[in-house]
Amino acid sequence: MLFGRGKKNPVKMADKGVVEWKYATCGYCSTGCSIEVGLDQAGTPVASRGVGGADVNRGKLCLKGLFEHELFESAGRGKEPLMRNHYHENWQTTDWDTALDKVHDGIREVQEKYGRDSVAIISTGQMLTEEFYTLGKLTRGLIGTNNYDGNTTLCMSSAVSGYKRSFGSDGPPGCYEDFEHTDCLIAWGSNLPEQHPIIYWRLKEAMEKRDFPLIVVDPRVTMLAQNADMHLTITPGTDVVLQNALMHVILKEGLEDRDYIDANTNGIEELEAEVANYDPVTASKICGIDEDTIQNVARLFAKAGAAMQIWTMGINQSTHGSDGVVGINNLALITGNIGKPGGTSLSITGQCNAMGTREWSSCSGLPNYRLLENPQDREDVAKFWNVDPEFFPKKRGLYQTDIYPAIETGQIKGLWLIATNPMSSLPNTARVRKAMEKLEFCVVQDCYEDTESAQYAHIYLPAGTWAEKEGVMTNTERRVNVVKPVTRPHGNSKPDLWIFNQVAKRFNKEGKVTFPDAAPDIFLEMGELSKGRLADISGMTHEKIEHNRGIQWPYTDQQANRGEAPPKGGKRLYTEDATFRYPDGKAKLIPLPFIDNNEVPDEKFPFWLNTGRLIEHWHGRTKTGKLGNNNKYSPIPFIELNPDAAADLGIKSGEYVRLVSRRSDAIVMAQLTQRVAKNMIFLPFHFHDCANRLTLGLLDPHSRQPAYKQSAVRIERIKDQKAAAKLSMEMRKF
Repeated sequence: MLFGRGKKNPVKMADKGVVEWKYATCGYCSTGCSIEVGLDQAGTPVASRGVGGADVNRGKLCLKGLFEHELFESAGRGKEPLMRNHYHENWQTTDWDTALDKVHDGIREVQEKYGRDSVAIISTGQMLTEEFYTLGKLTRGLIGTNNYDGNTTLCMSSAVSGYKRSFGSDGPPGCYEDFEHTDCLIAWGSNLPEQHPIIYWRLKEAMEKRDFPLIVVDPRVTMLAQNADMHLTITPGTDVVLQNALMHVILKEGLEDRDYIDANTNGIEELEAEVANYDPVTASKICGIDEDTIQNVARLFAKAGAAMQIWTMGINQSTHGSDGVVGINNLALITGNIGKPGGTSLSITGQCNAMGTREWSSCSGLPNYRLLENPQDREDVAKFWNVDPEFFPKKRGLYQTDIYPAIETGQIKGLWLIATNPMSSLPNTARVRKAMEKLEFCVVQDCYEDTESAQYAHIYLPAGTWAEKEGVMTNTERRVNVVKPVTRPHGNSKPDLWIFNQVAKRFNKEGKVTFPDAAPDIFLEMGELSKGRLADISGMTHEKIEHNRGIQWPYTDQQANRGEAPPKGGKRLYTEDATFRYPDGKAKLIPLPFIDNNEVPDEKFPFWLNTGRLIEHWHGRTKTGKLGNNNKYSPIPFIELNPDAAADLGIKSGEYVRLVSRRSDAIVMAQLTQRVAKNMIFLPFHFHDCANRLTLGLLDPHSRQPAYKQSAVRIERIKDQKAAAKLSMEMRKF
């Protein structure tokens, strides 16, 4: 019998004894996959699977989602509230009432001594939207500090800033369905196969059907670049130069959509004057892309019937991140590629509910893209919440990245961290550590009690995680989807919503502000507040969302009352019947001069340091580092190093090396690959006390987002490999 013939042996899945499947939305990246968790006879989560009828993932899950059910009982979960007087002391277990009383008293004591804004609150992109809304009401309406932000500043702040500058509001204008309609796609600093695998599957499926060109702009040969028609290996930090050069060609050759520009934008004359300085020859010497390639890409993009751009951290995490987003928007606007099928500038969001915090947390303003600077917005929300509008500040306070320098200088004395770990995620961690040591009062609220930041806390509040809670999340394409409780919170931990409501009772003793207890009721309140806004969700309920496996906003109560089906396949913003959010309804074309303030390689630090994500891990590995099926693929920190550079340094594959920047050093294993240039290394950012020991704390002037991808390092060969391996193990212990 020939091989391959005869009876086939189908793959058999292990029978895990699932007796019930419960619906949720994946809690890792922003893709927004519908997921079901299987429970066995004892009610224990034992399996995860994708939901076939969901438009986003259509039954598929990535590696992280497949093992997400293992999170509930993973190591390091907090079980009881903990207290101590000083961070050097041992923790003492306490009860919830005592801990929450101390949270209230500690915050008020600091505020009474140093002023209202001497306390900072930093949240996350991983809670549920009703929790964000409740925390915002508590912070803005009762506690009163203006120094309130989310860790989404580290990943999405440049996208938010760029959208606001160009369109007058945050809010991604496109959707995943645009892949199925586009005729050309440029991916700026985005590696979908490892960052957002299910979105990549949607893109790949569309490419197979329609065969449109994919152009990837990235200094590294990523997995997406390997599948591209054109790969532009740009010099780090020079995206604005390339964007200006592309617009130079488009405008010089008359390839722009002049009718769209005249009808929908302001500022074309100023833009034309600026991009005139960036002819392809001049630009190529700065950005590293040859002039012929610049001309070819410009023509491909402008002549396409519909052209699409996506981006992630390669654009956002830069000293020019906000400008890079504006440059993407400029390109889309001058070619008429906003608001039509296949024509959009779509930021691929980072965390599972970063959109929820942008829409509803009140970090950068007030709910649903309202501004603290707008008197009418302050009046409307104050009336709705029953607070004095004068209690609100007149402008937003410090971003997360500015809060830690303010701790250094003594402006901030108290800190409440919620589901975020700055000791792992912020650049230049040595400086952050010194700041944390100066706090007089610190509360850490997290589902894990062993985070690095908890080392500096006076109170630890154990919170529930992901599908131990109920609420909604919003994904990259503005699709609101629901999370149902799969299992009860671990130990004596509590849902974040419960914690916020209990804290609110202590700040709201007169009962003047209403705090509903149940997520569905809070969602209805949010719906009332959303009426007539860009992100109108007034036609949605939890039940409708679950039935439709997610609904994209806007979906109004008028649409629901008319019986219109929720938009499942691609509601877009700024279409022919909608306007931009500036008062005149037009978008802004903004000239972007290039200011070269990057940290660049030199004789002492000759290598570019690029950081990024691996498909198997999530952020600082607080979650995936404790799951064997995820951690086994990359359990130790490593760098990608060019073989020619390794030969010059006498480094062999698999050897440990020492990386040194102007900030600190780290021990990593060298993996030799041609995916990086000879003067560059790639370092996954997931390993605590590693990548961000080295990274630069320089911030974008508009978004205040750090330039994680524009640092310089040197590589030192280590003679004693056994000692290096031991030190590496010590550095990565939780």
